[in-house]
Amino acid sequence: MERQAAKMLAEVTAFLGCEHQIVPVSGYRTMREQQTIYADSLHEHGEDFTRKYVAIPGCSEHQTGLAIDLAENKDDIDVIRPDFPYTGICGRFREFSIQYGFTERYPAGREQITHIAHEPWHFRYVGYPHSQMMKERALTLEEYTDYLKQYPYRGAHLRFKRNRRDFEIFYVPVQRDHEAIIEISDGVPYQVSGNNEDGIVVTLWRDR
Repeated sequence: MERQAAKMLAEVTAFLGCEHQIVPVSGYRTMREQQTIYADSLHEHGEDFTRKYVAIPGCSEHQTGLAIDLAENKDDIDVIRPDFPYTGICGRFREFSIQYGFTERYPAGREQITHIAHEPWHFRYVGYPHSQMMKERALTLEEYTDYLKQYPYRGAHLRFKRNRRDFEIFYVPVQRDHEAIIEISDGVPYQVSGNNEDGIVVTLWRDR
């Protein structure tokens, strides 16, 4: 996984003490690995199943290093659809992982938005406080990306207060092969993330 995503995954599992109860099934995949998984699924399960549960090579979140498939530790684990219930330790992970920047990427009832079937085992690292805001607003990543465009750099910014921190978030459109210049005060911690579409999201962290 990407370094920060792996660090946060290790921290939440250590906090819950669930290292032996929850196991990683699939993290980062190369293009070749995704092609193999896709081809094998087509051969074993057919086109309908594969379109629902396996991303087209080049379009998989696993190729970013920011996604992880998890399973409840059992003798027989399905690598395509691992069992990760909403109860027990898996339910606790789902609850606490939000504080570490993870979101359940493909929730039930949002298939028309994500274009992927419900996958309770698939988690995406988006970082905090974005994971918390997505949960409170019941937004998928697609919806959240659009939501943030309401808060441009040259306009009112999104503000969020939690855990003795003030977060300030704004969107900066960036055209391909162009630069975007923004000003951030000295000493203010910040994160810059691409939105995989047409710009970047800037998050400022301020202590109260």
